[in-house]
Amino acid sequence: MLFARPADAVVSYYFRENSKLGHRERGIIAEAVYAVLRRRVEFGQFAESGTGSASRRLALLGLAATLGRDVLTPFLYPDEGEWLDRLTTIERTSLSPRVRANLPEWLFDDLVARHGEAFASALGDAWLRPAPLDLRVNLAKATREEVLAELEAAGLQAEPTPMAPAGIRMRGKPALNQLPLFVNGLVEVQDEGSQLLCNLVGAKRGEMVVDFCAGAGGKTLALGVAMRSTGRLYAFDVSEKRLANLKPRLARSGLSNVHPVLIDSERDAKIKRLAGKIDRVLVDAPCSASAPCVAIRT
Repeated sequence: MLFARPADAVVSYYFRENSKLGHRERGIIAEAVYAVLRRRVEFGQFAESGTGSASRRLALLGLAATLGRDVLTPFLYPDEGEWLDRLTTIERTSLSPRVRANLPEWLFDDLVARHGEAFASALGDAWLRPAPLDLRVNLAKATREEVLAELEAAGLQAEPTPMAPAGIRMRGKPALNQLPLFVNGLVEVQDEGSQLLCNLVGAKRGEMVVDFCAGAGGKTLALGVAMRSTGRLYAFDVSEKRLANLKPRLARSGLSNVHPVLIDSERDAKIKRLAGKIDRVLVDAPCSASAPCVAIRT
């Protein structure tokens, strides 16, 4: 399964083209797609068996992982039911460590060489778990306790994140974009790892800070809150479209110290003019996924 664009962009495009799909259907489809991507090595091996379209078999595996095998029974051809039943009897321990970890051969071998097979397997297992839905409380507008109380009043289950002091972890993945909390900028969707990354930067009041590769600005906004909307915070990116996505989020946040700047490369003259003036720099390179890089100068 190869996409010309990032998986989330492909899924979003599909939903725009099929606008009649409801929230539940969209959730099932998205989770099935991500299940196939997470278990691509394992499912790819299974999809090579059986008859008919390998793409359909991958879709069935993703849906079975998301909904459970029994839910699919009315929609299966007889041979597909037998094929799925056969796969459910396979013990994962019988698979090779690399297939169980669902990692490309080059990556698995490199991890084993550097850190041992137990580490590579544990990392692969961790990446198989669906990411939770985390929120970051905009501490310039509310406390975490206030937001948790409002979520409870709205009938939504949530709890503080284990490490990020402004983080909230939702139970399940409810639609949030119509909640007053979201519309009024009291919360933003941001995973706990990204929140901790921003905390490590340690941005302070009155400083000059740069967020390279800012994208839609999730980390930029977290830095802006840490700076108490003072100083000057530059959001650099080479994509005008990504920076455009920052504008509505910035408006909701209430921050006044953020300056989105379109650059053509790391050698852009706009950057050179700031040489020697910046207190802290955050670089979370696009597509880094497992290896965000933080560069700090104070």
